Amino acid sequence: MIVGIVGAGTMGAGIAQVCLSAGHDVRLHDISASAIAGGRARIEDGLGRLVARGRLDAQGRDAALARLTPAPTLEAAAAGAQVVIEAALEELEAKRAIFRALDRAASADALLATNTSALSVTAIAEVVRRPGRVLGLHFFNPAAVMTLVEVVAGERTDPAAVAAGTAFAEALGRRPVACHDAPGFIVNRVNRPFMQEALRMLEAGEASIETIDAAIVAGGFPMGPFALMDLVGVDVDDAVARALFAAFHAAPRFRPSPVQARLVAAGTLGRKTGGGFYRYDTVGRVLGPTEVFAAGGAALPADEIRTRIELAIVNEAYHAAGEGVASPPDIDLAMQLGAAHPLGPFERARTLGLRRVVGELRRLERLQGERFRVAPALWQIASV
Repeated sequence: MIVGIVGAGTMGAGIAQVCLSAGHDVRLHDISASAIAGGRARIEDGLGRLVARGRLDAQGRDAALARLTPAPTLEAAAAGAQVVIEAALEELEAKRAIFRALDRAASADALLATNTSALSVTAIAEVVRRPGRVLGLHFFNPAAVMTLVEVVAGERTDPAAVAAGTAFAEALGRRPVACHDAPGFIVNRVNRPFMQEALRMLEAGEASIETIDAAIVAGGFPMGPFALMDLVGVDVDDAVARALFAAFHAAPRFRPSPVQARLVAAGTLGRKTGGGFYRYDTVGRVLGPTEVFAAGGAALPADEIRTRIELAIVNEAYHAAGEGVASPPDIDLAMQLGAAHPLGPFERARTLGLRRVVGELRRLERLQGERFRVAPALWQIASV
């Protein structure tokens, strides 16, 4: 199979590496020869690390690289391809321009996929003549490591295109989950409370960043919310928060944090700038909290920290499922594979007991406000 990849940055190169490793021919395009060369270098580095770890031999690496062809134009990337994946700038009009060109250049039966993590697949597909073949294939970063792919159906995506995209992801050795086109899809939406509720605690002086992160790690998560925001980029996470707040019509549970806004304004963006919520040395080791967060906060019990964050996630999962975004099993799988949660939110709710979850959310609503209001779908199930 020939796969066209548009965008040779971190995500595009990672997706290209996955496709090459699965035996596909890849045509890699970007806006300049130097950008394409940078993508090839990223792929070479990724394959080289597999060789160093004994997961690929030198012959396999060389064979994969031989299947990689630079595509100086969008037409060259799309010509003869059965699948074309766009992994370019997260800006709607830029993506629409790419899809207009792909619509003309690709064969009539080619799948046209976007790797967007936040933009509407439906809105992107509006500019093509055959919107039924446009879908989202949202890989997670790093694409060569993360196995989850959100297969996103826009309003006019043909079910056959969804089936083909799902089969393609499975053939790559990925775990596809189906979801409808909705803000944040599954993971970026349902995982939002992981950061938002931690930020609320910090804003209110209820706990320090170290206390919150330690409580969450003790609950089985690989990383606390503040360490995660520093890793992703404080600016990137803040942009996701603002996009969801706008998409959900200023719902209080998605309110962006002024703490993040101040860090972004100061250029204190996390690991990539040497400091965010924490300070880092030149090799990325944590030196301690950034000075402004070093004073700490009140000693909110670790159990209460975990309860607030975990149940906010559970509640958002019920909101998403109730709106038909995805099924509970797919949401559970997505949150475990895409966000490294020890339990999926529905599994957590079943483990705790639905009536207990509702009771705790009602308590938190009285204390913290309407962001903890029980999701209608959860009310309905718990009352049966």
